[in-house]
Amino acid sequence: MRRLLLVAFFLEIGFVLIVVPWSAFWDRNYFADAVPMLDTIVRNNFVRGAVSGLGVLNVAAGIWELIALLVEGRGANRSPSVFPSARHD
Repeated sequence: MRRLLLVAFFLEIGFVLIVVPWSAFWDRNYFADAVPMLDTIVRNNFVRGAVSGLGVLNVAAGIWELIALLVEGRGANRSPSVFPSARHD
């Protein structure tokens, strides 16, 4: 259950980080308006791309965790006789 919440967290944060830097919400930032130097940095397309890149990494991590969770779940359902151990006494 915890790993499934972790997957959901990674996917949600990832999608937010991908979309928000390119939205109007990003441009209406109080802190960026208060500090002109920060405004210049925040509105830079390279910074927006870097934040979106972090979002892509989060989505990839979420998918990786989901795949690991599904593969682990399939392995738990199999009986030990299907995969005999490599050790022969």
